[in-house]
Amino acid sequence: MYSHVTLGVNDLDASIAFYDGVMNALGYERHSQGESFAGYGRANDAMLGINSLWILTPINGEPASGGNGTNIALDAPDRKTVREFHRVAIKLGGTDDGQPGIREEAHANFYAAYIIDLDGNKLVVVCHLDENE
Repeated sequence: MYSHVTLGVNDLDASIAFYDGVMNALGYERHSQGESFAGYGRANDAMLGINSLWILTPINGEPASGGNGTNIALDAPDRKTVREFHRVAIKLGGTDDGQPGIREEAHANFYAAYIIDLDGNKLVVVCHLDENE
């Protein structure tokens, strides 16, 4: 559960192209954009600023960077969507950090793929349902 998530980026235009593709693979859209940010989710949530993933250039002017051990996990409705997210992310310049598959150390139906975005942020897309759901 979260209000929103922000990820720092260094090249907003390149990151928008990346996130437009991968968020669309999950069924979300870019609902907001400004000079230093873009927001993704469902348009009706954007008015409240909730349930959104925001990419932005850091306000302090320092370079954006990701932290080791930190990731943002995005929910997928099925395993096919996990695979599509991973495919699109690689095509758009993301780095594979874990092929789509079961991660039994989490639980028996934790089907996930791991990607490093253009700025080093780790994204996880996961389906918690079994193969037949």
